[in-house]
Amino acid sequence: MMTGKLPVFKGPPRGLSSNHQKSIKNRTMKEKRMDCEKARNIDIVSTLAKLGHFPVRKTEKEAWFLSPFRIETQASFKVSLKQNYWIDFGTFEGGSTIDLVMKMENCSVKEALERLSGNMDHFSFHRRPNPTKAEHRVNPIEIIEEKEIEHRALQNYLSSRSISIKTARILCKEIHYRIGGRTYFGIGLQNRSGGWELRNSYWKGSTSPKDVSMMGNKSKKLAITEGMFDMLTLIELMADIVNSHDLLVLNTTAFVKRMIKEIEDYENVKLFLDRDKTGLGMTELLLEKCPNSRDISFLYEGFKDINEWKVKSAKDEVRKRIQDVSLS
Repeated sequence: MMTGKLPVFKGPPRGLSSNHQKSIKNRTMKEKRMDCEKARNIDIVSTLAKLGHFPVRKTEKEAWFLSPFRIETQASFKVSLKQNYWIDFGTFEGGSTIDLVMKMENCSVKEALERLSGNMDHFSFHRRPNPTKAEHRVNPIEIIEEKEIEHRALQNYLSSRSISIKTARILCKEIHYRIGGRTYFGIGLQNRSGGWELRNSYWKGSTSPKDVSMMGNKSKKLAITEGMFDMLTLIELMADIVNSHDLLVLNTTAFVKRMIKEIEDYENVKLFLDRDKTGLGMTELLLEKCPNSRDISFLYEGFKDINEWKVKSAKDEVRKRIQDVSLS
């Protein structure tokens, strides 16, 4: 991919001397070359972040991404941090920041320079990686659109968390929302009061009212997790649990005490809470208050939660350990 060609100079206004015309032409071409040089120095990793793509692993010399040009589970898109150069090993294409924008936006060099010279609001992908804390605190989140998860950046994010698009669509939606006049998008899980838990690679938040998320089929069995990705992981590992159990995502451990009476009504309760200090404390509380509860967090001992365990462990190990857990 070539980015060296510059737009053809149309010529200066009439009435100017030939020397003056030549001077204007040379100056314009020089400014255009300077624009290209400046654009090539724009950090590729930061540019990808603004487009909703984030590295799955990073070293001092390079960052590896799931390719922004296709759906994949193994990172094949490398960025050299020292040279600020990208290469897609799936197609053996590569280049500068300008080349990247041209390919992602299907645009010309001139259009790529316009996008890179602005505040990135011209891009058709993610407008900004995340709202600031100040924006979130002062401005309420306005939901613009909810739909089936389709955006490539969100699918890549799910893949980085070891969640298939099929599983995510069981519980979640693609949510486009506005904060302080700026638009964003993410994975959304709706709670039973109508609010949303929102996640993307760079940010997490929620809309009011805050509440638990309950997915039920009038079962006498209940499975509980703290967050949406814990529940999605559980479904990935135990697909039948969707039909055999009601599912409760707490969305915050602060809701544990208020949910005790409802949890007590179930004959069989399985706890998949986090294994940090707070999560273990809430597990102990539920085991004490709800005699029909059983702690299953031993499954991912040594990890913070069930999703981290799945992401960081070998598939064979996960499969072997999960076979020892009974859903009865």
